[in-house]
Amino acid sequence: MTTLDHPATTWLTVCRLHDLAYERGAAALVPDEAGGLPVLTQVALFRLLDERVLAVQQHDPFSDAHVMARGIVGTRRVADLDVPTVASPMHKQVFDLGTGRCLDPAGKEPAAGRSPDLRTWQVRVVDGDVQVAVGGGPS
Repeated sequence: MTTLDHPATTWLTVCRLHDLAYERGAAALVPDEAGGLPVLTQVALFRLLDERVLAVQQHDPFSDAHVMARGIVGTRRVADLDVPTVASPMHKQVFDLGTGRCLDPAGKEPAAGRSPDLRTWQVRVVDGDVQVAVGGGPS
């Protein structure tokens, strides 16, 4: 997978590729920043059948719970392209795993003050290690 590094990006190894089951999510904690303070943020990692690994926030903006790694992986046709998706295990909103965009809000509104979209992280696989880009701001 080709990625463009932000100058302040650090690549954090979170697991081995073989630790991730195909089309199943796994959660990891990564260093982040909130309000200028260091925090740990939960990300949901998904290994696709084509060997790509994608990462979105673990926090479901509609149910306000950290459950996205337990979502249902699929695909949806968007602008004549098949995009990988995850459906929330709570209320079944569907999100584009590549962009985090909510494709189907399933008739619901996100929790107060939340964006309907998921934050994404750059991911790369190096010598079998799954690495998440931390620092340098949201992707």
